[in-house]
Amino acid sequence: MAMTDTEFHQLADEMFGKIENAVEKAIDEQDADVDINASGNVLQLSFEDGSQIVINKQEPLHEIWLATKSGGYHFNYADKKWLDTRNSIEFMPFVIDAINKQSGIMLEINA
Repeated sequence: MAMTDTEFHQLADEMFGKIENAVEKAIDEQDADVDINASGNVLQLSFEDGSQIVINKQEPLHEIWLATKSGGYHFNYADKKWLDTRNSIEFMPFVIDAINKQSGIMLEINA
């Protein structure tokens, strides 16, 4: 059964919230220098070195798109997980690793 737009937004917003909370915790505990800009369908993280990670909701496709220094990735919801459409890597471990590689910040996020 296809996911509704409402279900998509609930799932995506939950992921965005977990990332925001973990980054805010890292700012407090690790004295991390990160700017968080959450606006509409986009969550943007800007790091000390000027690099960014941008996560956005693609409602028509029911996908989450992730842009990092290493490239762009599209994640689809399947089997109760957000998985990369090319290689089935799970979203949350991937985004935690991308943030660490780009900024040195270690995030703790419970899936």
